[in-house]
Amino acid sequence: MHFVFKKIQKNLLLISGLFLFIVWTSVHAQEKKFSERYIDAYKKYLDAPCPIKKDSIQHFVYFARDRELIKDHPFLSHSMFKGAQLMYAWRELEPEEGKYDFSVLEQDYAYLKKFNKKLFVTLQDVTFSSKRKAVPDYILSPVYDGGAVEQYNNDGSRGGWVAQRWNKKVRERFALLIQAMGKTFDGKIEGINLQETAIEVKDSSFSESGYVTGIKENMLALKQAFPRSITMIYANFMPGEWLPGNDKGYLRSIYQYGEQIGVGLGGPDLMVKRKGQLNHTIAMMHESRYTVPLGIAVEDGNYIGETGDATEDKTKTHENIVPMLHAFAKDFLKVNYMFWANQEPYFKEDVLNCFTNDN
Repeated sequence: MHFVFKKIQKNLLLISGLFLFIVWTSVHAQEKKFSERYIDAYKKYLDAPCPIKKDSIQHFVYFARDRELIKDHPFLSHSMFKGAQLMYAWRELEPEEGKYDFSVLEQDYAYLKKFNKKLFVTLQDVTFSSKRKAVPDYILSPVYDGGAVEQYNNDGSRGGWVAQRWNKKVRERFALLIQAMGKTFDGKIEGINLQETAIEVKDSSFSESGYVTGIKENMLALKQAFPRSITMIYANFMPGEWLPGNDKGYLRSIYQYGEQIGVGLGGPDLMVKRKGQLNHTIAMMHESRYTVPLGIAVEDGNYIGETGDATEDKTKTHENIVPMLHAFAKDFLKVNYMFWANQEPYFKEDVLNCFTNDN
């Protein structure tokens, strides 16, 4: 009798284990399927035509910090491009505490205005080079707890520096800069955007909740200083979560807050085949309807489906994906703004050749 009982008990354990395995496998399969729900969305737009006709999207050319390249650039005489997006580092706009220098911004604004083009400002507080910091030297003092910390790449290598957005004292100084900029440029420039939310830091002062609070306070400061110009934040990833499986509501709350206070929502890197972007920026834009402006950037590498300064294998046939990217952004994301990186040879060969110029 004892033997029979032990055998029944063993069989029950095997059945229970098998049942749990089947349940786990089913749940895992469903999660994987959900995470890949947009993996083929781009295919609908593969036949998008070239040339691209004028539409409701406001197109800007993104030059990053290479502001000198706007001089005599072909976009100046092209009707499809409303202006240039240029990046200005915090440290160059406030070289000393409380002393602001907007001369380079004024020069670029005046130059573009001569061609009836607009300026869209990217305010830099993050760098992607370990050799450069975007914050002023005074912010690096003990008064501000060092002010900036290193950030890291996925492989653990050093990936640049980020202002301590979670540090209240640092945010207060950043807000004062934004206020000073707003007094001079609100209503003159087309818009201003904060850099991407994605960071990877290893610092004892950092907390996920503090970071979410810091991002929102920077957004509010931006909106208060620029009530007339377009305001936008590049909200792509948030530290501590990875969608859709590990959803703590961080990124979602940024999108909800932007809609609530009137700050536009955008993202770098229009990557229509990569799950990371599909489940974060792209999903956030596609799955809700907004009254605030939406923007997406086609940055370096995106012209060939990569990120960074990647270029194609010269032995392969070049494929122009600009029409597909434009159609995807217009129909699937319903963006109001697109920022096209001035990466060569792709900008002249792909973008300019596909954009209708009525001049």
